[in-house]
Amino acid sequence: MTLIAIKDASLTRTEQLFAGLSFSIAKGDRLGLVAANGRGKSSLLRILAGEDDATTGTVTRLRGLVVAVAPQDPPERLLSLSFYDAVRDALAPEIAETESWRVDVLLDDLAVEKSTRGRAVQGLSGGWQRTMLLARAAVVAPDLLLLDEPTNHLDIVRIGVLETFLAALPRDCAVVTASHDRAFLDDVTNRTLFLRPEESADFALPYSRAVQALEERDAARERRFENDMRKVRALRQQATKLKNIGINSGSDLLVVKTKQLSERADKLEERARPAHLERSAGTIRLTNSGSHAKALVAISDTAITTPDGRLLFRIGPSWIENGDRVVLLGVNGTGKTRLIERLRAALAQPDPDIRGATSLRLGYSDQALSQLDAFATPWDAVKRLSDLPDHLTRSQLAGAGVGIDAQTVPITRLSGGQRARLAMLLLRLVRPNFYLLDEPTNHLDIEGQDMLESELIEHGAACLLVSHDRAFVQAVATRIWVITGKRLVEVDDAAPVFEKLMCN
Repeated sequence: MTLIAIKDASLTRTEQLFAGLSFSIAKGDRLGLVAANGRGKSSLLRILAGEDDATTGTVTRLRGLVVAVAPQDPPERLLSLSFYDAVRDALAPEIAETESWRVDVLLDDLAVEKSTRGRAVQGLSGGWQRTMLLARAAVVAPDLLLLDEPTNHLDIVRIGVLETFLAALPRDCAVVTASHDRAFLDDVTNRTLFLRPEESADFALPYSRAVQALEERDAARERRFENDMRKVRALRQQATKLKNIGINSGSDLLVVKTKQLSERADKLEERARPAHLERSAGTIRLTNSGSHAKALVAISDTAITTPDGRLLFRIGPSWIENGDRVVLLGVNGTGKTRLIERLRAALAQPDPDIRGATSLRLGYSDQALSQLDAFATPWDAVKRLSDLPDHLTRSQLAGAGVGIDAQTVPITRLSGGQRARLAMLLLRLVRPNFYLLDEPTNHLDIEGQDMLESELIEHGAACLLVSHDRAFVQAVATRIWVITGKRLVEVDDAAPVFEKLMCN
């Protein structure tokens, strides 16, 4: 049974986000919504939820349809409420008192600890805020559940909880997930909609297989377009030849034939459509300034502790050598970010247990992109970190997806995707040979993740990464460090670690 149908919809803001979009959602569908940053995914979810209108087209909903959406960020009015009360607030006032048991059951299913339930939303981490928004959407028992980047800020354990929760939803409940997490999309969807400015593509396949199908379709379309254009050129060459013969011979028949060939060429050219060319949200380019040192970082036996001195884990003698791409895995709270912070501090001032090579040049980015807070505008950031002339500053920013109109606005006004790409541009400008990256894919779309993977691999710069993005880790890691049992150990394969953490 069809729950909602979109027919010939378009959406235009400052530019056309999509047009001619037609698709339907049936009971039990598990649809992945994929597009680059800023290309209309969140807007389409709001249209499906009835919170926004398309520019053109129709949206038809099943009578009595209950739709719930889990957005990326909590509305301001919820910030002062406790986690529990923010979820309870989603229930209709007339049933909130008698059916608040729904909240308790739901939070048990989502493995939300009792201590977390009483904390104010504004004091929660980004991951717990995402969980609260999911719970608000699910507590109303919707027919259609809409999720906007649900895995952002979640560690691998929480992603496992989320996947288990979605798998246990009633079979009739349809779910639409807008996400850049490729492994998550593969796990929880059976259908993929690629949102495009024109000719969006819908496949009854999970993400990875859908990408293959899309590439094959685009390649076939490009071959057909090239073949049609060859025919157009041949028809026009033939028409020109006949025209010259007709003029010289005075043949009216050849003049008519010339006109017919030209008209056929015009019609074929008008029908011919090139394959879709995705407009980039901004290029990511990194660098490796190189080093003659074999080991860029040497760590002796040491303890990683909380700010008040509580032991998180111990790390034995370890090295990070040129070309190593080390990924650090572990449950949230075990000390991953503390190790990153300790390393960063040690590379800035002497540490008896951690030593960096004299040639080491650090590039650092944290999961909140807080390194951008030191700059007023994107223009200010590039100018302070480089000696580029004005025209190259404009060009570099535009290439990274920060257009002319956004280059002198406060950095806080940039989208998450723009901020992430700006952070990568600033990393390149400092020309590091060692990267410390904490959740670098958090705000990147799939195109950006692919670019970052390629750049890290191509340039061979050494790095220590914290990431919960399984596809990213499997693509870039040459070494895997895992925090377990208050020890840091090295393993050969990330897959069993992910599997174990997701089943915790």
